[in-house]
Amino acid sequence: MSVKPLEDRVLVKPIAKEAKTASGLYLPESSTEKPIQGKIVAVGPGKRLENGTVASLAVKKGDTVVYGKYAGTEVEIEGNEHLILRETEILGVVG
Repeated sequence: MSVKPLEDRVLVKPIAKEAKTASGLYLPESSTEKPIQGKIVAVGPGKRLENGTVASLAVKKGDTVVYGKYAGTEVEIEGNEHLILRETEILGVVG
């Protein structure tokens, strides 16, 4: 299945943090926080402006981004968790 985001939305695959501390202890899943970084898998065409033109996105497929802890909508695609975010919910690009 393929998902193509609409307008200024992007499809992000969250990057899970290590379940192991620097000292070698394994953390239970219940104690880990939600990921706040992810890799962009697909991008929409951009937001349509009032004058009819389409404003392109500042991010592109393959970028690693930082987003808010509770941003976006969670979706499952082929058994993998993904997020659909608006471009405005992205806080920055890691790079």
